[in-house]
Amino acid sequence: QVQLVESGGGLVQAGGSLRLSCEASGRTFSTYNMGWFRQAPGKEREFVAAIRWNGGYTYYANFVKGRFTISTDNAKNMLYLQMNSLNTEDTAVYYCAASTRTSFLYYNAPMTYDYWGQGTQVTVSS
Repeated sequence: QVQLVESGGGLVQAGGSLRLSCEASGRTFSTYNMGWFRQAPGKEREFVAAIRWNGGYTYYANFVKGRFTISTDNAKNMLYLQMNSLNTEDTAVYYCAASTRTSFLYYNAPMTYDYWGQGTQVTVSS
């Protein structure tokens, strides 16, 4: 069983930055592929970023490339999402997710992930 707890959300002005954190339980955290998704009101959950368990590969949605950075600290069982140059369209609830599956081919699909956090609200004001 894996438990994920996000933190770091809040209210920020457009152009500002936030760093989201996700603390994971489980002795084998370092072997999970991890992802960040977000969901805005009235919209479907969408992929933001993902990272393979060994940290060697990262993946980003086109709309966050160059602005967001996903990273892990396996020693602390932590996943991070550094978000810079935020705009109002980034307003959403952000979720971290863990995948225990061997294949990470569909890293941008929610169905790939087995565990989800409760989400943290990010609000960007103009």
